Amino acid sequence: MSPLEPFGARLRRVMDERGPLCVGIDPHASLLSAWDLTDDVNGLETFTRTVVESLAGTVAVFKPQSAFFERFGSHGIAVLEQAVIDLREAGALVVMDAKRGDIGSTMAAYAETYLRKDAPLFSDALTVSPYLGYGSLKPAVDLARENGAGLFVLALTSNPEGAEVQRAVRADGRTVAATMLAHLAAENAGESPMGSFGAVVGATLGDLSSFDLDVNGPLLAPGIGAQGATAADLPAVFGAAVRNVVPNVSRGVLRYGPDPVALHDAAARYADEVRAAVAAA
Repeated sequence: MSPLEPFGARLRRVMDERGPLCVGIDPHASLLSAWDLTDDVNGLETFTRTVVESLAGTVAVFKPQSAFFERFGSHGIAVLEQAVIDLREAGALVVMDAKRGDIGSTMAAYAETYLRKDAPLFSDALTVSPYLGYGSLKPAVDLARENGAGLFVLALTSNPEGAEVQRAVRADGRTVAATMLAHLAAENAGESPMGSFGAVVGATLGDLSSFDLDVNGPLLAPGIGAQGATAADLPAVFGAAVRNVVPNVSRGVLRYGPDPVALHDAAARYADEVRAAVAAA
């Protein structure tokens, strides 16, 4: 099976065509309840199918949160598998939010699960944790390259607890987060229109000018909407790298369900706001 065009090139094109937006698919119990759905695999399936049917043809990127499917066991995973297939068939890209991170053969097995082109859960990109050392991600990096997929590495996350690790200063005077960003810049060197190895950087973090966010790759930015950040905040947070930002909105869109028209309109509104903010930067 031939490899896909590199993820970075595919991501640039679909964001330019559909608008720079990633919608999270986070079917947590409170959201199922808000949609008058049961907190079981039937509610999960109805929720997921509604999101996919309402948005897959117009939104650039989707980020299913694997944990909310895993909690229902094999039946939940089956719903996730079908969602990934349907989203990709509709022309959207899928970033699997699983935050996998381990060493050796275990990391290789995680990579096979999500980044091998013929795997049931094959996704266009995967979120990964580098906190066993960036080198521990090598099996995922290698398999992503081989299959035209990408990675989003946790670098500057929006949760307050993240700072105690990510902003810790190494013996060379560089923070851990800055080290991860430098690794990603090296992975993406020379790639055009951008590389396939990106960072997760929270949109709620304010001024990040002390970090070099220009890794020539995408920056997955949670925090728009319910967490308090807005599209207008993006240029101030991301500076010159703002064009490569993939803003993630979950509750800000999903709260408009189960009405498919309201879901579609909410996603379109966010995409237009981000496009305008980037154009004005």
